[in-house]
Amino acid sequence: MNANDTFNTVNEITTKGVERMSSLGELNLRIFERLAARQVDAMNLAVEHSVRLTKLATEAKGVNEFVKGQAEAVKDFSERVMGESKLNLQLAGQTRDDYRVWFEKSLAEVSADLRKTVPAV
Repeated sequence: MNANDTFNTVNEITTKGVERMSSLGELNLRIFERLAARQVDAMNLAVEHSVRLTKLATEAKGVNEFVKGQAEAVKDFSERVMGESKLNLQLAGQTRDDYRVWFEKSLAEVSADLRKTVPAV
């Protein structure tokens, strides 16, 4: 391998490395967007619950109706939070899989590049 071949090889490996880091950045951005959307959903859920309790406090005709309404609201809220938690766990699993796929693909590319450039011992 002459100096020109070495330069071309280093240039190719560097270019591919930058491409891999760019793809990792894109993956991170997609995951951040999903997580941000989930966080907005969680905040909306909390706001809806607060509005429901405030409406209940202003419209309840008595203490018994207020307490009963609170119990129903808390039950509904708890069920929705559990549903959101399950969705978040699914998102975590999907995120793990996305990172694993990226890592395995990148490692295979790096290994293939090294096999091309490093002579067999």
